[in-house]
Amino acid sequence: MAKDYYEVLGVSRDADKEEIKRSYRRLARKYHPDVNKEPGAEERFKEINRAYEILSEPEMRARYDRFGEQGVSGAAAGAYSQDFSDSFADIFESFFSGFAGGGMGNPQTRRRTGPVRGDDLRIDLKLDFKEAIFGGEKEIRIKHLETCDTCNGSGAKAGTQAQTCSTCGGNGQVRRATRTPFGSFTQVSVCPSCNGSGQVIEEKCSTCGGRGVNEVTKKLKINVPAGVDDGTRLRVSNEGDAGKRGGPPGDLYVFLSVASDPKFKRDKINILSEIKISYLQAILGCNFEVETVDGTTQLTIPAGTQPGTVLTLENQGVPRLGNAVSRGDHLITVLVDIPTRITNDERELLEQLAQIKGERTGKGGLEGFLGNLFHQK
Repeated sequence: MAKDYYEVLGVSRDADKEEIKRSYRRLARKYHPDVNKEPGAEERFKEINRAYEILSEPEMRARYDRFGEQGVSGAAAGAYSQDFSDSFADIFESFFSGFAGGGMGNPQTRRRTGPVRGDDLRIDLKLDFKEAIFGGEKEIRIKHLETCDTCNGSGAKAGTQAQTCSTCGGNGQVRRATRTPFGSFTQVSVCPSCNGSGQVIEEKCSTCGGRGVNEVTKKLKINVPAGVDDGTRLRVSNEGDAGKRGGPPGDLYVFLSVASDPKFKRDKINILSEIKISYLQAILGCNFEVETVDGTTQLTIPAGTQPGTVLTLENQGVPRLGNAVSRGDHLITVLVDIPTRITNDERELLEQLAQIKGERTGKGGLEGFLGNLFHQK
């Protein structure tokens, strides 16, 4: 039975990225096979890694939410996102390199002081049926973090700069020695004064409050390609949150949903619709005006058209995504409207025709005549 990845990590289905990350870090420390020697710990550790791999990446999580395990079964188990790799490195480092003693040496710890890429953002955008078919320009509003113009992202007041943290000496970590009967151990933890950055801001920028970024509401115009479908994801580069310490911004991912249409349905790159004609039009044939996504057009109904016949308007379907010149077809199902009541004159004419037809086919009467016309018994 497929595992529920939310249950594996012990989070709700609406948990945010940070909550998922915290739960993963806690469970990975607990079940790492180098720490936990209990039976089943290694398998549990693999489940935790797989769950985080899926739920930490926005696109994979959306596919999992929509289709379950089948929607992400093609994802390679080792194809972790950057967040996953970074989190695993942090966990491994904080748990193992944080202890040293006896003959184990004193491994150097590392801290991240270089550029950090900003977070990716997601926004959902609903399109009308025809907007998804033909594409076009859409304007959206987003809230994201931008580098503070006043301090250029440093977080420090103009004319000042961040100072080396006196608590950790700029290392970003503090050590605490513990003596035990088995030897002396040193525990390493994130510096509480600078939160691991190695620097403290004594005079904060008044614009951003020392954060180095500000939340900004922004209007964006995005081009929706022709032929997109429900669930299509568009990537807008560099429109996510601003990076830290000079790092690049993240990206914005626009997830599309397409509204249904009362007249048309979609089957991949084909469009489906129905028309209803009278039994006389079906018998005699006619030119019938039909609606398409391109507008109205004339459709030829051949004489003797049967109920359920599908007629094709070529190249009037959905453009192929990435190749708008090539289009699918519009498939029209013909429904025949057979009246439940007819006038006396109509009945008389039909019975005369039925008599003539019955003499030829051996089926007499109006019912036999109509049944023979539409291949119904």
